Amino acid sequence: MAASSSAARGSRYADQRHYVVPGRLVDLHGPDSGLATLDPSLDWSGDSTYDLDDPGDLQVMYQTVLNQAATADDLARWLNGDTLRRVWPDLWLPARLRALWQSRFPELSAPPRALAG
Repeated sequence: MAASSSAARGSRYADQRHYVVPGRLVDLHGPDSGLATLDPSLDWSGDSTYDLDDPGDLQVMYQTVLNQAATADDLARWLNGDTLRRVWPDLWLPARLRALWQSRFPELSAPPRALAG
């Protein structure tokens, strides 16, 4: 007997993936400098410590949290609203995740810098 699924036949995982979006950017009060070690529920890579003063580490950590957060509390703990606004155009994010955030926060609607011409 085949397992039942609520996803429509032919739908993609990317279309079904759950992403968390907070109610307000001001609620994101996470660190904006120094070292941050993510919980294993967010980063199970074995190297979950990020130097937020290093632009590359900051970008990877924000991408990881945005992709893996299960609750708004995860977002509030690890992301900083002002920093998110600043780095948003540099983040590599799934199109649906980006669209969900930008529909709630129009101020994030600048195109990704990698795509801006």
